[in-house]
Amino acid sequence: MTGQIFLETNRLILRAWEDRDRDPFHDLCSDPIVMRYFPEPLSREKSDLLVSRCIEKQKRDGFSLAPVETKDTGEFLGFVGLSRPSYDAPLPFDPCVEIGWRLNQSAWGKGYASEAAKAWLRFGFETVGLEEIVAFTIPANEPSRKVMTRIGMTRDDDGDFLHPSLPADHPVAPHVLYRLKRSTWTTQCPT
Repeated sequence: MTGQIFLETNRLILRAWEDRDRDPFHDLCSDPIVMRYFPEPLSREKSDLLVSRCIEKQKRDGFSLAPVETKDTGEFLGFVGLSRPSYDAPLPFDPCVEIGWRLNQSAWGKGYASEAAKAWLRFGFETVGLEEIVAFTIPANEPSRKVMTRIGMTRDDDGDFLHPSLPADHPVAPHVLYRLKRSTWTTQCPT
């Protein structure tokens, strides 16, 4: 591990992007099983562009979707972090900060997404001073929806929307919205 560390948990390091992350990140984003809830697996060009955008957002906003690695082995697991969405068309609930994650299949079912997301929630509410953090996905993405619930978020039943980057009839255009307000998090989180 050589990059700048943003956050640490019991088992994980959340750090700055490095050039060495581009190959494993492309492997992650080109995996059709990992990407089954997205429009398509990403080409190398698109996965590199996503990394570059994350680096730009880190510089501009002070946070982004950041690499996650294990403390014990240094294995690259994927990313977890906060982001200000920047699509061509606005989301119905803009402006907002979202929390998101994408992990390798080998990292699934071990609690890594929840562990890293809780650290980012703490950062977002305590350090950045955000009033609310949102998360969204397609209705069929039960694994991510379970993480959203596990980290204290609740579904906004009136917040369902069509993703603005996709045609309305695209199979993954319909999305569900989850929210967490700082006031709720403050009463839920351990001190």
